[in-house]
Amino acid sequence: MSVSNDADGPRDNGRASLLVAPGDDLGVSEGHEAGHGVLMMDGRLRATKHGRVNEKGGEVAIEPFRTAYIPRPSDMVIGYVEGCTNNIWFIDIGAPFNAILPMSLGPGKAAFGGTRSILDIGEAVLCRVQEVEETHSSVVTMKGLGLRKIRSGNIEQVDPHLLGRLIGKGGKALSQLKEDTGCRIIVADNGRVWVDGEFDSIITVRDRLQAMSDDAKSTGVDA
Repeated sequence: MSVSNDADGPRDNGRASLLVAPGDDLGVSEGHEAGHGVLMMDGRLRATKHGRVNEKGGEVAIEPFRTAYIPRPSDMVIGYVEGCTNNIWFIDIGAPFNAILPMSLGPGKAAFGGTRSILDIGEAVLCRVQEVEETHSSVVTMKGLGLRKIRSGNIEQVDPHLLGRLIGKGGKALSQLKEDTGCRIIVADNGRVWVDGEFDSIITVRDRLQAMSDDAKSTGVDA
């Protein structure tokens, strides 16, 4: 059900969800609950994010076009090495702040000052968030099953809030994508997707991810 900017509040108008910007009035709040990206003010619903409006079960929410990744402990993430010191790597995980990967949590042993011999700047890694501070800065680890340097395949980007669409209920959508293309696919919690397989199959996965993103961003308003 979509939401209309209507004097009587959100209602089904027979069209796809409306595109809104922060501050837009979504109607009266009576009979509705404010979901993600929506605020109740003086008996009205107002948008706090740029995106499209969805209504489900009486809850009005906004699906944003883009969201920043906020790390949480135990999240599996794909990151890029952006820098290093004698005993620490700085990893871009798509969050507001780079994560820190101490040598003690890295993928191998290195002499002090030899971090670049293990992981060099620009290389991609599959790691896990171990700690998150109040400022949202984080510490990641590569000590764990399957955590490693990424040496093959391609890495695609999906907005983190779209991961549910990609994976599907019970993982069915992701399983179907793997079956259709024959690719190995790992979906990380920060919205990065590792795809490995035949060249044409990787392109197919990329096209499907782009189609999913385009569909999510489309207003879909009938003429």
